[in-house]
Amino acid sequence: MDQYFIGLDVGTQGARVILVNQNGELIASDARKFMLDEHFREEQSPAIWWKDCYEMLRNLFQQRTNDIDKNQIRAISVTSTSGTVIPLDAKNKPLHPAIMYSDGRSAEQGKRCREVALKHVKDGYTGFNASSGISKILWFVETYPENAKHIAKWIHASDYLVGKLSGNYHATDYTNVLKTGYDLTYFRWPKYLFEELGLQESWMQEVVPSGSVIGKLNKELAIEWGIPQIDVVVGMTDGCATQMASGAVKPGDWNTTIGTTLVIKGVTKKKLVDPLGRLYSHRHPQGYWMPGGASNTGADWISLDFPTDLDMLNKAAEGLIPTGLLAWPLKQEGERYPIMAPLARGFAPSDLSQEMLYAANLEGVAFIERLAYEIIEELSGEKVAAIYSAGGGANSAIWLKIRASVMNVPTYKCKEASGAFGAAIMAASNTYYSSLMDAAAAMAKVEKEVLPDPELHAQYEIQYQQFKLKLKELNYIS
Repeated sequence: MDQYFIGLDVGTQGARVILVNQNGELIASDARKFMLDEHFREEQSPAIWWKDCYEMLRNLFQQRTNDIDKNQIRAISVTSTSGTVIPLDAKNKPLHPAIMYSDGRSAEQGKRCREVALKHVKDGYTGFNASSGISKILWFVETYPENAKHIAKWIHASDYLVGKLSGNYHATDYTNVLKTGYDLTYFRWPKYLFEELGLQESWMQEVVPSGSVIGKLNKELAIEWGIPQIDVVVGMTDGCATQMASGAVKPGDWNTTIGTTLVIKGVTKKKLVDPLGRLYSHRHPQGYWMPGGASNTGADWISLDFPTDLDMLNKAAEGLIPTGLLAWPLKQEGERYPIMAPLARGFAPSDLSQEMLYAANLEGVAFIERLAYEIIEELSGEKVAAIYSAGGGANSAIWLKIRASVMNVPTYKCKEASGAFGAAIMAASNTYYSSLMDAAAAMAKVEKEVLPDPELHAQYEIQYQQFKLKLKELNYIS
């Protein structure tokens, strides 16, 4: 008999809920946009989140699941934005709207947090800035000292939804606490948070592995929705949930998501420490590490420079590769990973046809991706075994072929690589399956396997070395 799992994704402007079975097959889904004001990138009302999520879940159970046995629904988990935090009072009521990850008002506090962390943290995360939860906590305490007297607990965005579902607001997971200052090596809140930054230890949550069951669904909600008191599984950050959905969950597996930017996340056996701060590592629930980094080079150049006739351009590119040309379609000034160059600018030969420039740009992004993975292999001492590809960039068959041949590893296109699906996998990971890796193996589906073309790889090896030489000549890499 099928078992069912719910994934809830609360994003910046809306939310999505899905119901899947133990094989990862989509049974039902719903989505909606939040009614937000013009300040939504700084602050949002958690009550708006809950109102829409409550209504979606109610509709899901009452209108879209008539053909399944609702008694076989097992668990629910939540994903949401990383770095968004909420202060709660002693009755678990928000003292202030959610302070969003995209709120830049805590830039000065972020700088101070980083300076203090660098004095105390040898090989952990110190990359605090305005988007970090710890920076926003410090900003709130210093900006609203009277309200700070009433703080009982600081929680993250997904924790609020988990709390509304289960009543437990006091637990969070490994992924949410990275940017709140938690030490993922020694599993503790470090003393400098309290002794030098002036925070209170009582404000901090209990931290458990991602996928942990932290309660049961509120009895009144279960009765209203006509389902059992299912397990509620601790939430996680949206980037990590997408990684789970891609299937990149065991050592050697990596996920590249190409959207506006290029985001790389994977799994290593050993902790990866980047002295330049380009990469940071989450903790895998099974004890491994999940390093990741983000590049400013992605697929934004396609919508900006090639808004139409993509089918024609992709077909043309098939007959033009390898182009032998050096192009880098960076559309803004500055790059952060794999190159740290705040003044970097993209480049391409002049007087190219649209088709040739498009093909050369596809190759240029693949070269940036390979450079990113070379750094990962160098720092970790571990080989990249496979790449699971997601995002809009994975929809181009010729781009997948180029990337697989440049990297010389199998590349897999994911069928469903969304935050909500990743949350559903987490919901199943310790309630039906024995681990995250077992759940992902059964539920994450590969839509297409692309193997490297040996002849194309040999030609790209020459072109890639020329690409790196060009970056050196421009002083973008040493």
